[in-house]
Amino acid sequence: MDHPQRQQPQPSRRPAPAAQPIGGVPAQGGGGRPRPAPARRMRVRVRMPRPRLTGLGGGLFACVAMTLAGGIAWLLFGGSQLAYGLLFLPVAAATALWVRPADLVTAPISAPIAFAAGVWPISGGSGGFGAEVMGIVSALSLHAGWLYGGTLVSALIVVMRKAVLISRRRLPRRTA
Repeated sequence: MDHPQRQQPQPSRRPAPAAQPIGGVPAQGGGGRPRPAPARRMRVRVRMPRPRLTGLGGGLFACVAMTLAGGIAWLLFGGSQLAYGLLFLPVAAATALWVRPADLVTAPISAPIAFAAGVWPISGGSGGFGAEVMGIVSALSLHAGWLYGGTLVSALIVVMRKAVLISRRRLPRRTA
């Protein structure tokens, strides 16, 4: 009794392309014929990933990033308010850039919440629970400039993104 044989994948019958030397000089192939150099080089565009965070995801990202930033400012810079504020600005901007268009309004709201969540390591509170809370409140009042600045950066990015979205929606209607 004969068994049906499985078909093996056949190798490609195209000959392998000859290597082209650098500099565009055609290579001499078999038979003395020069091979033409490629007409155009392909351009590879590298795009940065564009995460689309929900409103809750953007808030969680900002809170985690600012908690890490507070820890970094405490460990490396001795609790420097300047370092924490400078780390807050790119986090607020990244949150505004990475939130999806449907949840744009949440980015300026989550920025101050994330600032408050991450300020604990540099707040300087010592002692019990009450002293820690007073340290956080004092740090928030002393860092109000950074808090407003990061929130303003986030709000401006959101306004610009919303304006671009509105103009893209209206553009096809004008041409039609």
